[in-house]
Amino acid sequence: QVQLVESGGGLVQPGGSLRLSCAASGSIRTISRMGWYRQAPGKQRELVATITNGVTNYADFVKGRFAISRDNGKNMVYLQMNDLKPEDTAVYSCNADILPIGLGWRNYWGQGTQVTVSS
Repeated sequence: QVQLVESGGGLVQPGGSLRLSCAASGSIRTISRMGWYRQAPGKQRELVATITNGVTNYADFVKGRFAISRDNGKNMVYLQMNDLKPEDTAVYSCNADILPIGLGWRNYWGQGTQVTVSS
């Protein structure tokens, strides 16, 4: 059983920072792409950032403010969020393409962590 568990969300003032973490656990052979998505109330889920083999990809609205990184040895992905704005308020979810032991490639989602930016 493979699962993704996020942590690090919370309430922060505009201009503040948060660091999200996502841990993949279970019977994992290898992980390819890992990324973060977000969904604000009343809006569709949108891509925030991905990382694959060290190559990163960011949505335009977070370039220069957010940074995605990964610890392959620990099967973890991080999202450092700086200069947060109220419009960054959303549920942030971890996503990964994982090859479980004994199975084919599958895409997995975490349960999400709430980020609220407000004064």
